[in-house]
Parts: sequence; C-alpha cells; structure tokens
Amino acid sequence: MTRIIGIISGKGGVGKTTLTSNLSYAIAQLGQEVIAIDANITTPHLGLALGFQLAQKGLQDVLREGISLENVIYSHPFGFKVIPSTININDLKDVDIGKLPEITLNLIGKADFVFLDCAPGLGREAISAILSGSEVLIVTNPELPSVTDALRTASIVKNSNKQIIGVVVNRVRNKPYELKKEEIEEILELSVLAEIPEDKNVQKSISLKVPLLSVYPNSPAAVEMKRLAYLLCGFPFKARKPRLNLIQRLVSWMIKE
Repeated sequence: MTRIIGIISGKGGVGKTTLTSNLSYAIAQLGQEVIAIDANITTPHLGLALGFQLAQKGLQDVLREGISLENVIYSHPFGFKVIPSTININDLKDVDIGKLPEITLNLIGKADFVFLDCAPGLGREAISAILSGSEVLIVTNPELPSVTDALRTASIVKNSNKQIIGVVVNRVRNKPYELKKEEIEEILELSVLAEIPEDKNVQKSISLKVPLLSVYPNSPAAVEMKRLAYLLCGFPFKARKPRLNLIQRLVSWMIKE
C-alpha cells in the first residue's frame, strides 16, 4: 500500500525540505520504494537540496501541460526518486496547483512512500498539497510563534479529514525560551514523534546537495531523523554505525575537516 504523506508547516524555514530529503534517503535504505515531490512550486527547494536544480522539466510541466509524471521522475543516486519543481519563474505561467491531488493519485502502487514537501503557510499551494495525501507530518520549531502556526495548520488538516501522524520538532537547542515536548503536545493535542537537535552538519550537507544521513550519519540530527524513518516504517530502531557505499565514502572523505 502506498502511503502519501504531506510534510507541512505553518511557516517557512522550519526544515521541511531537509526532513523530506533525509526521510526519503533513510526509508529507501530500509528497502522501501520512495518518491519525494517538491510541491512548493513558487519557492521550490527540494530539487536544490538534492542536486536537481538544473532539471529541464518538473512538476509545473505536469500541472500546466498535462505531460506524463514519468517524464519528471528522476532517480537519485542514493536510491530514491524525486519529482522536482523547476526554479524558472516563467514555469509558473498557466500552472493549476489545484490539479495536484489528482496527479498524486497516479503514484499509488508505484512506491511504498510518497513524500510531499509542501509550501509553507495556509495558502492555495499548501492546501492543495494537504489534499493530495492521506497523511500529514507537521514540522515546527520549539518557539511559541512557530507552534502557534502549527496549531492553525493542524486545524486545517483536521477539517480536511486527513490523518495527522504527529509532530516533528526541528532545530531544538534546549534554550530556556523554547517550549518543551510536553508543552507542545498540550498546545497541539498531538504527539511529538521526533525532536531533531540543531546541528551544524545540516548546513554542510545542504551545501553539498546531499542528505545529511549520507555524509554525517552519526550526527545528532541524522540519528533522530533515522529513528523517525524507522518509526514510520514500523521497524525497531537501534542506533549503530551505518555501512557507507563507495559514493558516500568518497563524499565523506572529501568534506572531512
């Protein structure tokens, strides 16, 4: 059965794209077929994060011209597939984001997991992405404004009759002004599935256009995202040093300080 999961937030900058790329990688490493979609067509970042920034065709072309999805599915070297959105502003012309739910249905049976990296906020792009999946992961930071935005987002999701799997709290610094896990769960009335710590290696991996888990698999953020991947797959998680393939070993060697 294909699980179509929207990764959403009430505001930008909370780390949706980083989570999408790393969950895609981690779950693919567990033997699952994964497709990651950049559903943020106005300010797309997933393609940039994964090295597909020069893709000539993307989700906008499917939404605008009705070309086949197969023409915009790209294989990533690390074992999963990506449907990017192109970064050319002209590609937004005549695009109907309202077609996204219908298009996404065509992926049922073609992967075990489909992740939608959704647009932030509660605009038409975000709503279309929410409606495109059957499940939702809400991403927030541990500050009150971000959690308040997450509360509004959760309300929209519930009114859309979509299942909220839970909440991912990202960029946790353990500062006195941050909300604790229990406080966030009380405000949102949802379970916090993961608390991903602030990690300097995240920005390094973004600059390399590869998932954090592929180059810094033992970093604090990587371990927590991997634990979340196991949870989503229903597998027991035991932290251990991963075995890297040749490409991963070369990249890791090149960036060692």
